[in-house]
Amino acid sequence: MGSMAEHSTIGILGAGEIGRAVADKAVRHGHEVLIGNSRGPETLKAVVEQLGPKAHAVTAEEAAQPDLVFFAVPFFAVPSLTSLTDWSGKIVVDTTNQFAEANPWRGRYDVGDLTGSEWVAQRLPGARIVKAFNSLFAAFIAADPQHEEGRQVVFYAGDDADAKAAVAALLDQFGFAALDLGGLREGGRLMQLDGPLSARHFLLQDAD
Repeated sequence: MGSMAEHSTIGILGAGEIGRAVADKAVRHGHEVLIGNSRGPETLKAVVEQLGPKAHAVTAEEAAQPDLVFFAVPFFAVPSLTSLTDWSGKIVVDTTNQFAEANPWRGRYDVGDLTGSEWVAQRLPGARIVKAFNSLFAAFIAADPQHEEGRQVVFYAGDDADAKAAVAALLDQFGFAALDLGGLREGGRLMQLDGPLSARHFLLQDAD
């Protein structure tokens, strides 16, 4: 398993509430963050100023270059990310939910029998997809995960053990309690829109 140092630079595609919340956590824990969106770096100046010197506004292509990239874009925008880079071998943290429309979020994008993350994986040949953060409201990602009653739980799922271990280590570093739900199919079903864990927020009490 690789060390966290391998992921000292983290790419984030999407600068909405979730993208900004993840970027803030990453910057606070010493990572360089490359944040990009479809509209261009100049639209992100205020965001990176707020995040501090470790955050950099870049093009979507540049944000896709690190070995670990978060997808914080609307689900239906994922196909537009396919051609940004060679995704082979990269860890992609998929935070999307299958909404058909954004602003306001509504409807459900039809992916047939697949889970949302399986559909995302099909569009990123060779990428190592880890589903995480999608079951939480953005405010819970942005907030301090450490509470008197316990740590904020983040569920994650994926089919690549090393990628999952790297993401779990990152979530742990951020202060979350990372709980493994298995593969993209079974875990994805629990976490995705309308799944039993969607929009459910839990705290884990540590026994010690």
